[in-house]
Amino acid sequence: MGRPRKRHTPEFKLKAVLAVLKEDKTANELAGELGIHPVQLSEWKKQFLENGAGIFEKAPKKSKEKAREQDELYEQIGRLKMEVEWLKKKFHTNGS
Repeated sequence: MGRPRKRHTPEFKLKAVLAVLKEDKTANELAGELGIHPVQLSEWKKQFLENGAGIFEKAPKKSKEKAREQDELYEQIGRLKMEVEWLKKKFHTNGS
């Protein structure tokens, strides 16, 4: 049975990728120093290069998704309030 997977923090991954991008050392040398597999380091580098531009966006995607979800919830609250008011009126007119 193999050893358990080691979890690395996002900060660790970023430092590793930035070190690789400096090109002071080869990826293999750096991976050995950091105690990670060179393939893992190249995967982190690939992810960074593909998604790195996202940190400069004005509104991160998560914020946009949260805002959309919040808008949907407010709409649902509005509809439910209208239904409650309608039911109150209906109940009061039929109950009298």
